[in-house]
Amino acid sequence: MVYAAPMARSTVQPAVHELMAQCSSARELDTTVTLGGDGFTLCAHVRVRQLTRDQMQVALACWVVNTDAARTLGGHPPAKDEYRLPPDGTAVPDEDFTGRVMDHLAVCLHALDVPHSDPDGHLAITVPRTAS
Repeated sequence: MVYAAPMARSTVQPAVHELMAQCSSARELDTTVTLGGDGFTLCAHVRVRQLTRDQMQVALACWVVNTDAARTLGGHPPAKDEYRLPPDGTAVPDEDFTGRVMDHLAVCLHALDVPHSDPDGHLAITVPRTAS
């Protein structure tokens, strides 16, 4: 997907940096970020948790919400739950898109390992706490 690099660099990476700055060893932080396009919205659920004093785990799940005019004019605009993962929403992560975004993110954040699945279907990497 051609939008993986922009999603990683302009939307997900800033969210990761913000969460890393707020994260302490006592808790995991998460957010959902979006990037709109013509007829679609790209969504990403981002989680950050501290592993050690110097390392953080970044987990990611991405999906696409179709927002085209035909859907809206046809009386079926996207519902708010399409923008959230279960249990609060109905979004289903797109494994291929998530992998492409995570590959770009891993390079940008100088990942210490390769992306791997975590127990709830996100892709996760370990990064230095000072990742740029």
